[in-house]
Amino acid sequence: MIGFIYFATVFIWGTTWLAIAYQIGDVPIANSIMYRFALASLVLVLFLLITKRLQRLSLKQHGSCLLLGLCLFSCNFMLFYHAAQYIPSGLISIVFSIATIMNMGNSWLFHGQKPSLRLICGGILGISGIILLFYPDISHSETASQQLLGLVMALAGTYCFSLGNMLSAKQQKQGLSVLSVNAYGMAYGAALLLVWGLLSGQEFGFSTEPLYLGSLIYLAIIGSVLGFSFYLVLVGKLGPQKAAYATVLFPVVALGLSTVFEGYQWTLVSLSGVAIVLLGNLLVFTKASPWQKWRLKLAKVE
Repeated sequence: MIGFIYFATVFIWGTTWLAIAYQIGDVPIANSIMYRFALASLVLVLFLLITKRLQRLSLKQHGSCLLLGLCLFSCNFMLFYHAAQYIPSGLISIVFSIATIMNMGNSWLFHGQKPSLRLICGGILGISGIILLFYPDISHSETASQQLLGLVMALAGTYCFSLGNMLSAKQQKQGLSVLSVNAYGMAYGAALLLVWGLLSGQEFGFSTEPLYLGSLIYLAIIGSVLGFSFYLVLVGKLGPQKAAYATVLFPVVALGLSTVFEGYQWTLVSLSGVAIVLLGNLLVFTKASPWQKWRLKLAKVE
């Protein structure tokens, strides 16, 4: 069952990056994200009410869901959607894949789980790959400032996501239901975006274009209701660091779609950067290097 949830999460979130790109246009970004999570929350709440599985929470627990809404269902997506204005969706997925490294750092920061030398090396590789991937465009392109801005936004969004991982793992250890917490968190996220829109004086808009509506429904139902529920189940069952391993495979799906639908142009440098990022993430989850395993086997023979 965990295997099915894992691969479903990879496929769903691997496809959502392209759908996010289709949300960028005439409708204000905060509106699009608000519609997404308002719809997702409504679907989840109705499902949980019908099945009598909506968990009642204390005021303190609702505060925790509000914080989850801030990290996972509003701020991070504001940053991702804005980043999609400047860089291809496939590249955002590559940046997002270093959530594995950020989770490692946050586990050390918040839980005192000091990373091993192997994990640190994996983190260095991941960051080096990101630099290699973006450096040619940032250093030579006429749109260098926009590329850099998109990269910074994607990194900030990924860190917000990582903080949400830490919070979700804590909530599940306290016995809170993933589906109920998601329903409340998405509602709070949508409410925060509504308040943002009102305070900023932003004009509210909507689009009835088939591509916009289709991507909105896909992101709300498939990407949010199913995707986040599946992922946070993995966080609870496997822990934030192992669950984030799924993000290593997202770019395989996302970059393929970006190449076909967004015309992303591959170069030897960009391909090398992607390979190094993925290698760094894989190293984070490798229990022992092949050399170490070989040495242990040799020691037993002797």
